Amino acid sequence: MASSENTGAAAPQPKKQFLLNAFVMTTPGHLSPGLWKHPRNRTDEYNKLSFWIELAQLLDKGGFHAMFIADVLGAYDVYRGPANVDPVLSSGAQFPVNDPLYTVPAMAAATKNLIFGVTASTTYDAPYAMARRFSTVDHLAEGRVAWNIVTSYLESAARNFGLETQIEHDERYRIAEEYMEVLYKLWESSWRDDAVVRDREKGLFAVAGRVRPIGHQGKYFKVPGPHIAEPSPQRTPFLFQAGTSKAGAEFGGKHAEAVFVGGQLPELVRKSVDNLRESARQFGRDPQHLKILTGITLIVDETDEKAQAKYRELLSYGDREGALALFGGWTGNDLSGYGDDEDLVLVDKPAIRSIISRWSSTVPGTEGLTWTKNRIAEFLTVGGMMPKIIGSPKTIVDELERWAEIADVDGFNLAHVVNPGSFEDIIEFVIPELRRRGLFRTEVEREGVTARDVFFGQPHLLSDHPGHQYKWPAPEEA
Repeated sequence: MASSENTGAAAPQPKKQFLLNAFVMTTPGHLSPGLWKHPRNRTDEYNKLSFWIELAQLLDKGGFHAMFIADVLGAYDVYRGPANVDPVLSSGAQFPVNDPLYTVPAMAAATKNLIFGVTASTTYDAPYAMARRFSTVDHLAEGRVAWNIVTSYLESAARNFGLETQIEHDERYRIAEEYMEVLYKLWESSWRDDAVVRDREKGLFAVAGRVRPIGHQGKYFKVPGPHIAEPSPQRTPFLFQAGTSKAGAEFGGKHAEAVFVGGQLPELVRKSVDNLRESARQFGRDPQHLKILTGITLIVDETDEKAQAKYRELLSYGDREGALALFGGWTGNDLSGYGDDEDLVLVDKPAIRSIISRWSSTVPGTEGLTWTKNRIAEFLTVGGMMPKIIGSPKTIVDELERWAEIADVDGFNLAHVVNPGSFEDIIEFVIPELRRRGLFRTEVEREGVTARDVFFGQPHLLSDHPGHQYKWPAPEEA
């Protein structure tokens, strides 16, 4: 008979519950070119507010933490280029694409808890204007807004913003570093917490002396201030970032509160995770104050066989030209000059050989296969470059658990192949299995709180975040 006495054995630790984001884009074809025409896809309605409101309500009711909205500022015009948009038109491959910020207030008004992570670039927008826009939307969404900080990477964007070519990669991050300093000053330092009193009897809206200019003069920006918007519920929106280059990891380790990373194998993702957490530590932050999510495409059905059949059916809707256009945009390499069945690991261009060699050694199930244009198009058609898990709920969740354990990630950015169909499948099949295993929240702990409250239990920047130092202290703190 087992003794009821304490034997000194450590109690089992509760499992870490995953964070789940729905990865979307305000375009007909995000990561699965051609799938816009699938019966379970409605992304051809991307211009309709009703589509976005219904999607947000689906995700909110289903328990997702956030809708993570990607964006680009130029067309993928490398394939069959130069500057040729024809290959992306039939598939809608990230073209056309709308500004993602404008749908957020309506979606927020129609939901209770869903967070909205919006991509915006530090390279092509003035920080003063960016601060105002995010403060405005954070107000209207009652604090459920996050900013995915990017520096942009497309030559087509640079040309359309009046440049001959892109600003050099690391220079973009140096600009972004000062950009963040300006924003912290505007968001955290320009208005005191007690500046706005809204005293109707005295006719006093805000108090003089409690709003101040920031007087920023730097190498890249001169912004006198003050911030034109009063402090929003979070002041600084929750900060996402995606970038694992050396400069990107340093930037993310310093500024980001959540980072989106990618890789075909969890072992490779783990290297990015370790680098990011070490970067955070070097900037004096608690590494656990950096939530890290990796991107995955899930194709799920009742059984493994049904899921594989679903994958083949989805693949039949793909657009080859759109997939190769995505490859051109993501890598800067035009494959139009190579034969359809040519082994691309043998071509004379080192950049292409490097990409193909990496895929051939990391993409599961492709060992020994020849990477041709046709194989690349097939690989990218369903979920883009993201790893794919295909199977029953048990198969899917077994693999997600393996990824979380090996890669040490906090959750997943889940890409859709069809929208809303993919998210409907995840809600029907995957989330119940996650909950059965204690890997996902069964209910929202506190309803209607800010994005930062969901991740860290408070609405404002944590004390070890570099933006916190700019906070204008209350009189009793000064």
